[in-house]
Amino acid sequence: MKSRTDKMDLPQQFASDNYSGICPEAMEYLQRANTGHDCPYGDDQSTARAATEFRELFETDCEVFFVFNGTAANSLAMATMCRSYHSIICAETGHIETDECGAPEFFSHGAKILLGKSDDGKLTPETIDGIVLKRTDIHYPKPRIVSLTQATELGTIYTRDELLAIRERADRHNLRIHMDGARFANAVATLGVKPSEISWGCGVDVLCFGGTKNGMGMGEAIIFFNRQLAQDFGYHCKQAGQLASKMRFIAAPWVGMLETGAWLRNAEHANACAARMEERLREIPGIRIMFPRQANSVFVEMPPAWLEELRARGWRFYTFIGVGGARFMCSWDTTEARIDQLVADLESLKGQ
Repeated sequence: MKSRTDKMDLPQQFASDNYSGICPEAMEYLQRANTGHDCPYGDDQSTARAATEFRELFETDCEVFFVFNGTAANSLAMATMCRSYHSIICAETGHIETDECGAPEFFSHGAKILLGKSDDGKLTPETIDGIVLKRTDIHYPKPRIVSLTQATELGTIYTRDELLAIRERADRHNLRIHMDGARFANAVATLGVKPSEISWGCGVDVLCFGGTKNGMGMGEAIIFFNRQLAQDFGYHCKQAGQLASKMRFIAAPWVGMLETGAWLRNAEHANACAARMEERLREIPGIRIMFPRQANSVFVEMPPAWLEELRARGWRFYTFIGVGGARFMCSWDTTEARIDQLVADLESLKGQ
């Protein structure tokens, strides 16, 4: 029996990019921040540098805040853009609806989430119209925010034209746009655009830029392109327990990711690994690719017995995300060898 101090090694998995560790660039800058003393509560050098890096990356004078995780980032960002009698429009598979335990409603003191049907995880202007115009009386929560997940929970990506069309519809209905960018870097890598082109350049008011899924240990950035919405936001963070006393240890890894370009390289690698996996899986009879592979995830249908056998062989993956099937997620440290091992196990199940 292993003692509690023994290392419990888990083979590289495809259940989530949260399984991966900290990438070298983030770890190096974290260690640099651990030398000497610095000011607390975000008044440190690393936090200032990270904010500057984000302004340079997005080519605009935005307000930047750092919190521990994505749930806090999304929930607090939306809470500052609406009141309790408002509603938030998102796709029925949107992360804020399926995976945040009611946190957006909790932090907004009751704002209701209204769901738009979608076959590919994305909202459309027509869907937004239908939700907004369904009822306009005082007895119904007033739509105030459109929340977009980029990349979506189904691994699809909003194009620039799609985002511009949603912005036009949002303007028509006086709606603000929040973007859950837990995998925003993967979207940038896929589209081959500047970050500004699919954020404020498309009218996004606030972006929650994910670091955890892209090679950091923790820490998400909340970026207000509409600076007026950031007024008193620091108080929201403090009251919600998201103002880190030693903020430099959240911000410093961001400096490493942004200064070295690791944020984009990591995403490009994860996307490329998912593309390789998709290509290999398409060759196996009995497997169906469920959605277009546009980021770092592959959704597949296969016989239930295969799923059970994979788990028996030690593979971990999720089957409750999206609309059925199994999700295999690649990360910044995924190896081709591990992809080949998964494919080999699946090939051995043919005919069973």
